[in-house]
Amino acid sequence: MKRREFLRSGLMLTAFTTLSGGLFSACANKNLAVAGTLENTVMDSDENLPFEKIVKTDAEWKRILTPKQYEITRKGGTEAPYSSRLTNLRAKGTYTCVCCSLPLFSSKTKFNSNTGWASFYAPIKKIHLQEKVDKKLEETRTEVLCNRCDAHLGHVFDDGPKPTGLRYCINGVALKFIKEA
Repeated sequence: MKRREFLRSGLMLTAFTTLSGGLFSACANKNLAVAGTLENTVMDSDENLPFEKIVKTDAEWKRILTPKQYEITRKGGTEAPYSSRLTNLRAKGTYTCVCCSLPLFSSKTKFNSNTGWASFYAPIKKIHLQEKVDKKLEETRTEVLCNRCDAHLGHVFDDGPKPTGLRYCINGVALKFIKEA
């Protein structure tokens, strides 16, 4: 069970315990659930992010982005495999969010996954990304979003190379490449 899911389950247990009118005694499990709730609140607070969240209306995003960028990043679309020039790009540099320019991935962690999308085994900083459960298809996947502007980037899978074993499968349309000087 992932840490965030564990913490959320603690929150749910606390709420259930409170609503049940004391059905459960005040035991160590309740104290653990309350502690998990407090930690979860801190972890999810925008005040603790190393950047300010960016929030715009759909109309503002449509003015800033191309139609394809808008469809992918704001509506959760997926570009066709092998359609992005970034898929096979081997230059040194940084991949940033196309919506807010937050640095997301380094070319040092990019690898050829032969899937048709730009693939990375690690983000520049984990806090720059957020992950959500995606049940849009038959298989449950983990969606990856920019943590500053909530742009849909792609998905992460656990079939990547060492050292992380992860494969961040990212839509090239959702990224800007900044070449190293």
